[in-house]
Amino acid sequence: MFDLTSPTRRQALALLGGAATTFALDAQPALAAAKRLKSAELFLDEVAWQMLGLSPESATSLGVDTGARAALRYKLGDRSQAGQDRVAALLRTTLGQLGRFPVDKLDPATRTSLAVVKSAFSTALDGFALPYGDIAVGGWRNTPYVVIQNVGGYLDIPRFLDSEHPVRNRADAEAYLARLARFPALLDGETARIRAARGKGLVPPAFLLDKAIRQLELTLKDASAGGGLVSSLVGRTKAIPGNWGARAKVLATGPVAAALARQLRELKTQRQVATMDAGLWARPHGDEWYAWGLRASTTTRRTPEEIHQIGLEALKDLQGQMDPILRSLGFTQGTVGERMTALGNDPRFLFSNDDKGRAEVIATMQGKIDFIRTKLPQAFRTQMPGNLEIRRLPIAEEDGAPGAYGGAGSKDGKIPGKIWLNLGDVNRHSRYSLATLGFHEGIPGHVWQGEYANALPMIRTLLAFNAYSEGWALYAETLGDELGAYEGDPVGRLGYLQSIAFRACRLVVDTGLHAKRWTREQAIKWFAETNGSGLSEVTPEVDRYCSWPGQACGYKMGHSEILAQRARARAELGAKYDLRDFDDAVVGGGNVPLDVLGDNVSRYIAETKAR
Repeated sequence: MFDLTSPTRRQALALLGGAATTFALDAQPALAAAKRLKSAELFLDEVAWQMLGLSPESATSLGVDTGARAALRYKLGDRSQAGQDRVAALLRTTLGQLGRFPVDKLDPATRTSLAVVKSAFSTALDGFALPYGDIAVGGWRNTPYVVIQNVGGYLDIPRFLDSEHPVRNRADAEAYLARLARFPALLDGETARIRAARGKGLVPPAFLLDKAIRQLELTLKDASAGGGLVSSLVGRTKAIPGNWGARAKVLATGPVAAALARQLRELKTQRQVATMDAGLWARPHGDEWYAWGLRASTTTRRTPEEIHQIGLEALKDLQGQMDPILRSLGFTQGTVGERMTALGNDPRFLFSNDDKGRAEVIATMQGKIDFIRTKLPQAFRTQMPGNLEIRRLPIAEEDGAPGAYGGAGSKDGKIPGKIWLNLGDVNRHSRYSLATLGFHEGIPGHVWQGEYANALPMIRTLLAFNAYSEGWALYAETLGDELGAYEGDPVGRLGYLQSIAFRACRLVVDTGLHAKRWTREQAIKWFAETNGSGLSEVTPEVDRYCSWPGQACGYKMGHSEILAQRARARAELGAKYDLRDFDDAVVGGGNVPLDVLGDNVSRYIAETKAR
């Protein structure tokens, strides 16, 4: 807002008055350009709300299911084939309309938004054209298997209702019950799709089905007794009169349990014909699906062989940095992986595998995040709140989940971002690995970056790219190192380097499984021995790559690209380069495919040179 009494404002008005003739001549083109700009922004906003209408849970997580859109809080997304078809239709219609906005007439931010939408929607539509699978639109969780050990409503909805759906008043409680009543239809929609996929010859690996069946049995047992679906509501309605517990129990023990049982029967049917073949190469259209999965995950056209070699080369460089540190600590015999295994087994760096150890893991990570908060002004001019909670992952998910994951909270800040820690086996975590894990999942990683995205227009908040998201989170680990997190702590720096090397290994293992026909056992053995990671950490990781083909390749590819862009900015700007400005340009430009990231950095370089 301008201050009309300021000298600058008065001078501007005088100049406008003196330029009245020129303004009149240029008025029509200027007004037309403004109208195009507004219509492009409004169009993208309308598309965003249509997307939220198809994914009401996202509206709740963002805290925007209020006012005129409060009805979204009573709904769940449609995971049936008809629901998928509606999503694809929206993408197709939107792409058909993007051409009416002349890109050269729009401001840079709106041009970026259009590029983001075009990339996300085009890639997703290619995914929907595949004969099976669950396709994320502007997201990271693409999978050929609609229900498996780390995918499915049986996992998502109980966690969502407990941690994301607010219960502050009677309306919220009624909305909770409405969603619980819709849960069976969501499950049945998934069940129909996995049954149809089986009819096309798609059956997940037996070892993934074993995990999914165990977890689904736990969820069914819990629902059949009322369990968490009931206690979550009861615990939050103590001050809200009503028979909430009784009504929730009728739904959980009746239709929800029945739908879970139907899904469980289908998974058991699939298990009877499943094989131990781990990769997509063994599935119909597997090579085609994997090529798409890599493109969606990395936002590049790199082949599996290229990505495999990139991983091996990055690993060689990183272990070259680790070797002298290990030698300085007295670990001189064996490969880097063997020596890191020995370090990981050292009792000095382990937590007790019990509730005391779990509490200590959370407290240790919290302390590392508290430290990095004090350093962030050195890396960013624009500061975010970093609204964050660290919580244990629900027990029903632990067997099939990674060591941790995290993300930002709602746009309005009422729902905090979270780091979910898998603490089923505390030995997944060591004292020297928690700092870099906290930086990755929390601050300045996923939670921090998500808060910048939440400040952007709605469409930009919704659309994300795996290579950028995970590349940024790895870059956050690098910032932690550069900001002094491991000064005087060589073991901690080994933890950081091992974490980056872990992502280099992912490039090798993911492509090994899906393109080079590695077995599950071969992948686990190579990963554990090469990186010195424990089997309790590596085994679920490898299983994750089997269920999310290509996703694991986004991390190091994105990280390397951000570092390459930073090196370019430093070289071109010389004395004008400032880390704070570069980081603001990258994170403030929003979540983008890697080619658009290069465009954003080019604009930052040009603007900095012009100053």
